[in-house]
Amino acid sequence: MATFLYKLGRLTFRRRRFVALIWVALLAVAGIGAATAPAATSSSFSIPGTEAQRAFDLLEERNPGTSADGATARVVFKAPEGEKVTDPANKSEITGIVKELQSGSKQIASVADPFEAQAVSQNGSTAYISVSYQVSSMELTDATRDSLEDAGKDAQKSGMKVEIGGDALQVMPHTGTAEIIGVVIAAIVLVITFGSLVAAGLPLVTALVGVGIGVSTITALASVLDLGSTTSILAMMIGLAVGIDYALFIVSRYRAELAEGREREEAAGRAVGTAGSAVVFAGLTVVIALVGLAVVNIPMLTKMGFAAAGTVAIAVLIALTLVPAALGFAGKRVMGRKARKAAEAEKSPEAKPNMGTRWARFVLRKPVWVMLVGVLGLGIIAVPAASLEMGLPDDGAQPKSTTQRQAYDMLSDGFGPGFNGPLLVVVDTKNSSDGKAAADRVSEEIEAIGVGAVIPPAFNKAGDTATITVIPKDRPSSHATEEVVHSIRDAGADVKSDTGAEVLVTGATAMNIDFSQKMNDALLPYLALVVGLAFLLLMLVFRSILVPLKAALGFLLSVVAALGAVVAVFQWGWLGSLFGVEQTGPIMSMMPIFMVGVVFGLAMDYEVFLVTRMREAYVHGESPGQAIVTGFKHGARVVTAAAVIMMAVFSGFIGSSEQMIKMIGFSLAIAVFFDAFVVRMAIVPAVLALLGKKAWWLPRWLDRALPNVDVEGEKLQKQLTVEPGAEGGESGERELVRV
Repeated sequence: MATFLYKLGRLTFRRRRFVALIWVALLAVAGIGAATAPAATSSSFSIPGTEAQRAFDLLEERNPGTSADGATARVVFKAPEGEKVTDPANKSEITGIVKELQSGSKQIASVADPFEAQAVSQNGSTAYISVSYQVSSMELTDATRDSLEDAGKDAQKSGMKVEIGGDALQVMPHTGTAEIIGVVIAAIVLVITFGSLVAAGLPLVTALVGVGIGVSTITALASVLDLGSTTSILAMMIGLAVGIDYALFIVSRYRAELAEGREREEAAGRAVGTAGSAVVFAGLTVVIALVGLAVVNIPMLTKMGFAAAGTVAIAVLIALTLVPAALGFAGKRVMGRKARKAAEAEKSPEAKPNMGTRWARFVLRKPVWVMLVGVLGLGIIAVPAASLEMGLPDDGAQPKSTTQRQAYDMLSDGFGPGFNGPLLVVVDTKNSSDGKAAADRVSEEIEAIGVGAVIPPAFNKAGDTATITVIPKDRPSSHATEEVVHSIRDAGADVKSDTGAEVLVTGATAMNIDFSQKMNDALLPYLALVVGLAFLLLMLVFRSILVPLKAALGFLLSVVAALGAVVAVFQWGWLGSLFGVEQTGPIMSMMPIFMVGVVFGLAMDYEVFLVTRMREAYVHGESPGQAIVTGFKHGARVVTAAAVIMMAVFSGFIGSSEQMIKMIGFSLAIAVFFDAFVVRMAIVPAVLALLGKKAWWLPRWLDRALPNVDVEGEKLQKQLTVEPGAEGGESGERELVRV
C-alpha cells in the first residue's frame, strides 16, 4: 500500500492543477445539487420492535385520524393573584385562544377546550389547552410554530401568565456559532503548531472542501433518501474533525521530509506513502464505527451513520490527493522561517530534544508508575459510570428562562408532575369476546398500581381498539414513572391471557423509555462489533496481537472514564453550575453509543498515527525503546495539536442552552482529552516500554496468513534505497514503477 500511495502522492503533486480542478468541480456539482434539490422533510422517527411503536402503528391503522405520534403542545394559563381562570373575563380570553388555535394552522389535528376537557386545576388557578398536530415536531412549519407562540400573547396583556410546553416548539439547535469558534481555535492551534500561515491554512481549507462536498451531497439526496436535518449536522461535525486531522498528518510528515533535505515532489510522495497509509486505516476504523450504528436497528441512526461514513471517506480521499496537490501550490512557504530554523537546529548534534522526546524518555524511565497513575486515575473517574441511568431529557431539563420549562413548572404546581408526561394505553380488543369489559379491567388494574389519574377508555368507531390516558404521579423522566410503565405492561400480560385483549403502552414518555432500553441493549453488541473489527484491522496494520489489544482496552478505559465524568456532572450535579446544568436527570440514551462511535474513530486516528511511526522506526532497525522516542519525537506534537483542536470544536457545544447538545459537547471533549493525553500519550508508551520486543510479536502462521499492507513503508524504503535515481524524480519513478 505504501508504494501505491507514494506513487499517488507524487502524481497528484505533479498534476496538481488537474487534481484541484476535479475537486473544485465536485464541490460545484454538489453545491448546485443541494441548491436545486427539493426541500427535505424531516426524517420519520420510528423504533422498530418496540411496544410503543407497535401501539402507534396500531392506532394509525385502526384510527388514522388521531395522529397518535404527531407533535403536541400545551398552552398553560395561570390566573393573576386572587383570581381564577374560571372568572368570566379569563374564561372568555382562554376560549377565544382555543378558537384562534383551531384556525391557526392546517397541520393541527385537534384543540381541546380546557373547560370541556376538565383541564382546570382544583384551586382554579391554572388551566391548559392541549393541542395535537398531524405531523411530528420536526415537520411543523415555521408558520405553525409562530401561530402557537402568538396565541398566548394577547392573554398576557390581560394579566394572566401564559407559557407553552410540549415538543411542538422543539427545533434543531443552531450550531453554527460553535462550529465557527471551533474553526477559529483550530486555526490558532495550527499556526502555533506549524509556525506558518500557509501550513496552518492547508488542513482547514481542504477539510472545509471535504465537508462542503459531503454535506451538499447529503442535502441534495435528503428528499430522495428521507434524510433528516440531524444527518448533515453529524456529518459536518465528524467530517470537520477527521478532515483537519488527516490533512494535519500529511502536512506534518511532508514538512518532516523537507527538513531531511528531500525535493518537494519526493517529500510529497513519501508523506502520502507513510502518513497516508495511517490515514487510510484510521479512516477505515471511523467508517466501521459509523456504519456499525446499523446494529441498533433504528432507521434514522443507520442513515446518519452511513451519511457520516461517506463524509469520512471523502476526507480520506482529499487527504491523499488534494492535500499533496495543495502542497505543490504552496511551494516552500509551507515551511515558515521559524520552522526552517528549527529543522536546521534539530540536525545539530547539540540540538535540544523537543517536548515529545523528553516525555517519551521520562516514560521509559518510569513505565510502571506512569501506567499505574494513568490506569488508576481513569479508573477512579470511571466509578460513577456504574450508576448510569439512561433516558431522554424532558422540558424539566430546559433552562429556567425558557417558556417550555416555565410551562412544565406551572403544570407541576397546578396538577402534579405527572401531567407533563401522560401515558397512552392502547387496548386491542379485536380478539376479545367482550371488549368493553376487557378495557374496564385494564383501567381497574392501572388504578390498583397507584397513579395520579386514569381517564376512562375511549373506543374507535369500529369498537375494536380502546385508548386509556394515564397520568403518573412523578415527572416523565423519573425512575418511578418508568416503573409505572413496566407495571402496566406486566398487568397487561395477565389481561391478555384471561380475555384475549392485548395491552400496549405508548406516548412520548413510553417511547422514550423504550428508546432508552433499545439503546442500552445495543451498546454491548455495538462495542463488540466495532472493537472486534478494529482489532482485526489494527492487527493487519501493526503485525502484532498485543498492540491492537492494548489499543482496544485503552479506548474502553477512556470511554468508561468519560461516561463517569458525564454521570458525575449531569446526573449527580457535581460541578453542574460550572457547566450550566440547571436540572440533573438521566443521561441521554443515545449519548453512550454516539460517543463510542465518534471517539473511537478519533482515538484510532491518534493510535495509528503515533504507533505507526514507532513501528516504522522499529522495522527500520531501532530498538523498541528508541522507536518509542522516535515516534514521540515526530508524532507527539501533531497528535497533541489534533486533540486540542477536537476538544476546542466539541467544547464549543457546551455553551448551548439545550441540555442534550451541552451533554454531547462535554462528553466528546472530555473523552478526547482522556484518550489522547492519558491513554495514547501516557499509558500506551508505558505499556510498549514494558513489553519491549514482545509488543511486536505475531505468530508465524498468522504472519503468513495476513496480507502485508506495508503501512510503515518498509518495502517502499528498500525500493527507494535500491533505486539511485529515486531521490531525483522522474528517472527514479520510472525505475520504481518498473519494479
